[in-house]
Amino acid sequence: MNTTPFTELGLPAPLLQAIEELGYERPSAIQAMAIPIALEGHDIIGLSQTGSGKTAAFVLPALAKIDPKLRKPQILILCPTRELAIQVCEDVHRLGSKMPKLQAVPVYGGAPIGRQFRALEDGAQLIVGTPGRLLDHLRRGSFDPSHVKMTILDEADRMLDMGFREEMEELLATLPDTRQTMFFSATMNRGVEGLIKRFGKNPQMLQIERKALTVESIEQRHYEVRERSKVEVLSRLLDLEDPRLAIVFCNTKKAVDECTEALLSRGYAADRLHGDVTQQMRERVLNRFREGKVEVLVATDVAARGIDIEEIDIVFNYDVPQDPEDYVHRIGRTGRAGRSGRAITFVFGRDLYRLQNIERTIRQKITRHRVPSQEEVEDRRADALYDSVRDRLEAGSFVGHETHIERLLDQGHTATDITGALFTLLREATTTKGQSIAEDNAQNPSTGGGTGNRFDRADSQPHRPDRNQERSSSYTGEMTKLFVNLGKTHGINAKDLVGMFYREGEVPDGSLGHIKLFPRHTIVEVPEECVEKTLRALGKSKLRGKPFRVHRDKQA
Repeated sequence: MNTTPFTELGLPAPLLQAIEELGYERPSAIQAMAIPIALEGHDIIGLSQTGSGKTAAFVLPALAKIDPKLRKPQILILCPTRELAIQVCEDVHRLGSKMPKLQAVPVYGGAPIGRQFRALEDGAQLIVGTPGRLLDHLRRGSFDPSHVKMTILDEADRMLDMGFREEMEELLATLPDTRQTMFFSATMNRGVEGLIKRFGKNPQMLQIERKALTVESIEQRHYEVRERSKVEVLSRLLDLEDPRLAIVFCNTKKAVDECTEALLSRGYAADRLHGDVTQQMRERVLNRFREGKVEVLVATDVAARGIDIEEIDIVFNYDVPQDPEDYVHRIGRTGRAGRSGRAITFVFGRDLYRLQNIERTIRQKITRHRVPSQEEVEDRRADALYDSVRDRLEAGSFVGHETHIERLLDQGHTATDITGALFTLLREATTTKGQSIAEDNAQNPSTGGGTGNRFDRADSQPHRPDRNQERSSSYTGEMTKLFVNLGKTHGINAKDLVGMFYREGEVPDGSLGHIKLFPRHTIVEVPEECVEKTLRALGKSKLRGKPFRVHRDKQA
């Protein structure tokens, strides 16, 4: 895996700021190879699979060469399809977000040509388009190629396969001879060689070696999930799958932080790994993960390198990876040492395009499944509760409460009533509410790929286990336990306490330790250095409208 940081590739400050804001840690292999060479002005042949991070490999040096004062087309990117053109143009806007005068426009067939006329007249500096529509603009005189200084052919082999040879050759022939050209292709066939021979100037060949394909013992499936629903669906799947250890992969540090905080607030024993985590903290997190004290590890690809833990039951792709080979690397974390493994990927919208690239790379179908409903999660929790009570009865470990049971029976309550009440109390004490999401009302296919059913769950009241409400902290100093005289029977959950201690208790973000909820009280770990300040700050606070007392735990 590449370890060269973006800061060493020669990119200007605005692009580095955008990369930092997007949360990308390290360039992919093709990016690390191509960007410095492209910035030097050399022509390039990049042999790299679709989705390998190659888009940023040519977009970043292209943006670096734009003259913001010149309101003429300076960069031309050719793509085989409108979908890819739109996707590439979106990447241009994201990576160029710190270039305030940047004007980039997608140009493709099937869209109103009048709108494209206006965008070109307004001074588009970078054009992403399909060969047919670009040639149409060239012939109409709405596209002036005289100032183009760099041309990129994205998926050149695919454009040739689609019959765009004549259009591509006519376009390239009209461009200035001084332009720089980059050819990106998954394969090097005779057609691509012909284009390079005719229009390239001593291009440098960059080729990314392919890695081993996926392991057949891993069950792979995907769910169509909106961004705002990801945490809820992840929580439902964690409850249904009940893995001993799970890894959740995100594409950026920001996504890792947000996902981890959301899981912690729901009571899962989760922790994070990304490029900002120190080596000392990384070792501590991995040790806790191996020991099972952390059940869910949320990580970026870079931070997860070197993890060798055989007991990982399931891998979640919270974000679809940019590179199909990253997908292979991610899911290879599970299904080790002869064990079966599971890999689940969340996709939505144009993520499906990346998923198709992954399927082509691994030569396997990643089956679509419907999002589990809240009722299914509740049923799973009820079954687990039944199993735990049954096991306790079979083990005979329920003695010591005969007097209480006899008193309830003497008062006229039946054994069924008593059992029902105890089940209800136990369920309320060990679960928290979920939330309804748009996917609950969507038309989802069944697991077997059928037509599916319509699920309307807006009125349901689901529950979720709080996993002992153990919260892991990134703080490494001395921790002190505080006693709060509110607990589960008061309707309090971990999310309420996290928010209160951070907002009102003046505890630094990310420094809370374990939170353990009991029926009538809660134990919260805070840094010792914050204790007195926090006790003063919370002295007159209320939680969910309820006054409470907080003090050092006397049993600590």
